[in-house]
Amino acid sequence: MSDDTADAADTDGGAPDASGEAAPEPLGLVRTPTGHPGVDAHLERLADADHLTADGHVAVYEDVHRGLRDALTALDAPPVPGPHENRS
Repeated sequence: MSDDTADAADTDGGAPDASGEAAPEPLGLVRTPTGHPGVDAHLERLADADHLTADGHVAVYEDVHRGLRDALTALDAPPVPGPHENRS
């Protein structure tokens, strides 16, 4: 194998699949837990993009963005009265 071939293999992102295209390769990013289970679940969903080609990332990113936006919106919602609170 020549040096040019070795360099190309290092930058393609993964070994070629059956179609001859480089297979997706995880980025290896560490997601630090926030302590908020709902937010952490959305951030873990980002790992799904590791196994998709770049054109599949958009759907995952949009889904995570929607979930995080909903979690932030919920912080502004008025508290729901508990069962023992006066509802007058």
